[in-house]
Amino acid sequence: MDFVEKDNAYEVHVDLPGMDEKDIEVKVANGVLTIKGQKEEAKEEKKEDYHLRERHYGSCERALRVPDTVDTDKIAATFKKGVLTVTLPKSAEAQKLVKKIEVKGE
Repeated sequence: MDFVEKDNAYEVHVDLPGMDEKDIEVKVANGVLTIKGQKEEAKEEKKEDYHLRERHYGSCERALRVPDTVDTDKIAATFKKGVLTVTLPKSAEAQKLVKKIEVKGE
């Protein structure tokens, strides 16, 4: 999991290989962002002299505290090529609090 701060938002990137968006749950409650993923895979092979059935299960869950400066009503999640990206936009007030300080050489 990577947590990146940008000027107007935070981004969380989570690698979830082999999962589909239907296997992923993202929710925020009481200032905590929770990401859950569950993978179920079944393989069945029938031949004349044998019958093979395999099942694989796996799950993961991560939770992190959402900064107070996030506008929780505008949180969005996208899933592409096995990578989940959750965007946590900063509130307008939080963006105004940033003051860039000029660095001067001597």
